[in-house]
Amino acid sequence: MNAPVNLVSTSATHLLHRAGQLAEDLFARSIGEIGITARQFVVLSVVESLEDPSQTALCEISGIDRSTLADIVRRLVSRGLLSRRRTRQDARMYAVRITPEGNDVLMRALPIARKVDEALVASLSSEQREHFSAYLQKVVSRQSPREPAKEESGSHELTG
Repeated sequence: MNAPVNLVSTSATHLLHRAGQLAEDLFARSIGEIGITARQFVVLSVVESLEDPSQTALCEISGIDRSTLADIVRRLVSRGLLSRRRTRQDARMYAVRITPEGNDVLMRALPIARKVDEALVASLSSEQREHFSAYLQKVVSRQSPREPAKEESGSHELTG
């Protein structure tokens, strides 16, 4: 019975999933009456930092898949936190803009999101936090979520 427990406690896939669940839960509990999800916070943050980004650009920057992002944008538009319009360059593409209400929500959520981040890594020393962040960035930048893992010449090594 040691093998399954060992796999659960050492599997990067499982541990990243669990850490993500913990982060989402902590964010949801902490955000209170502001009432946005962690992903909605990310989308608001990205939109606020860019000038009229397309939904395609939002997908690329945030790493959120196209259909999920479209749903997030639709929900934020219906709440009046984002606006969107067709672009002049391509009538099929939407440009997204944060509204004053969206900016207010983002500014109220920002210190909460920072506290959530701090709480998530509270058990790490400052040096470990820097390494942890750098390692996560390396993992994320190395892997493309749109490309399935590949097997090379019959080996079981995954490349990315």
